[in-house]
Amino acid sequence: MVERHSPDTHHITNNDICHKAKKILRGLEKADHEAYLVGGAVRDLLLDKKPKDFDIATSAHPEEVKQTFGSSCRLIGRRFRLAHVHFGREYLEVATFRAPHDDDESGKTSNDGRIIHDNVYGTLEEDAERRDFTINALFYDLKTGDVLDHVNGMDDIEACQLRLIGDPETRYREDPVRMLRAIRFACKLGFSIHSESETPIYSLGHLLKDIAPARLFDETLKLFHGGQALETFRALRKYNLFQYLFPLTEHSLLLEDGTEFLDFVELALNNTDKRINSGKSTTPAFLFAVMLWDDLTSHFQYHLEEGQPAYQAMHKAASDVFSEQVRAMSVPKRFSSMTREIWSLQDRFNRRDCRSSLSFLEHRRFRAAYDFFCLRANAGHLPQEACDWWTTFQFLSLEEQEEICQTYSSPKKKRRRRRKKPNQNTHD
Repeated sequence: MVERHSPDTHHITNNDICHKAKKILRGLEKADHEAYLVGGAVRDLLLDKKPKDFDIATSAHPEEVKQTFGSSCRLIGRRFRLAHVHFGREYLEVATFRAPHDDDESGKTSNDGRIIHDNVYGTLEEDAERRDFTINALFYDLKTGDVLDHVNGMDDIEACQLRLIGDPETRYREDPVRMLRAIRFACKLGFSIHSESETPIYSLGHLLKDIAPARLFDETLKLFHGGQALETFRALRKYNLFQYLFPLTEHSLLLEDGTEFLDFVELALNNTDKRINSGKSTTPAFLFAVMLWDDLTSHFQYHLEEGQPAYQAMHKAASDVFSEQVRAMSVPKRFSSMTREIWSLQDRFNRRDCRSSLSFLEHRRFRAAYDFFCLRANAGHLPQEACDWWTTFQFLSLEEQEEICQTYSSPKKKRRRRRKKPNQNTHD
């Protein structure tokens, strides 16, 4: 039975809802459809957080949403049919109420229980029951200001706990990514995972092997670029899930005698959190550069011992580790290429003659490579003096740069170069 929490029992108001969402809600209501704000937006507003997205659930079928909003609406998806209502380059997602699958429905789930087709439409009550976590199954009624709760989600928000709706093992088997979402929400919100929802995670991680590598890439970005990367990393390892995202990294962590590589990874993730929480950008390429570094150096040394020149050994080593990594998680070429550049540029920091140093400062990947180089120094893998030298050098005047590097200069005539101001706000 639904519980209606009136406006005097919570602090959400219509003024908290973005005008685009209100326009869609009123448009659907005008067309005689039920429509509510749902999910993360309601949860975040109740927790005094700023919502990232404003999603809408409605009784209207996708084609009816399309009919209501015309050319500004696009229908997407096959497994899960959705409507995107566009406002210029931005859009809001509108989903039709879904119903649970009957046990005897063929073709809806795979042999291991994973949902492979999900266009069974239902009522508001059924839609609430088939959502993943209770705190994500709350609906806000724009007309009355009420929060509608069918699954005791308000109680779980009050208790700061994450709880799956229905039988946890069945729900994880329906969509194994829910295990990753449980960890992400728990770390993001500072919630505990209810014991009944927590226990199956330890033994069901293997189900992630059947998830499309591209989807795992998207989920990994959410896990590590949300401002709680270090806490998330530790939780993923605690629940034995990290190995299915970064198998090479986990192998390196298990093999090492001490904690050298672990310290390196945790230092990098802590730095990433600081950047994101201070409003600075970061790139997935840096995450992969860190996670795969230990395996990269092993392959690099192997190819050197085989007699390969350093540049070719680095190229082959990078190909080796990415060919293994993409078996678990796809990595778009624009990111893998940048990761390769970060790695290959590390040797440039050892060349401090004027011509090479000044040219290096103008390289498009200097900042990302420099951040990675100093990360290695901060972790104790390199002399700190090496990082300090480049930190000082890049901000000197041209005359001061030529003076400081003249002891490293070749006998060739030095050329004055126009120096670009280094970018301090991004790894890109």
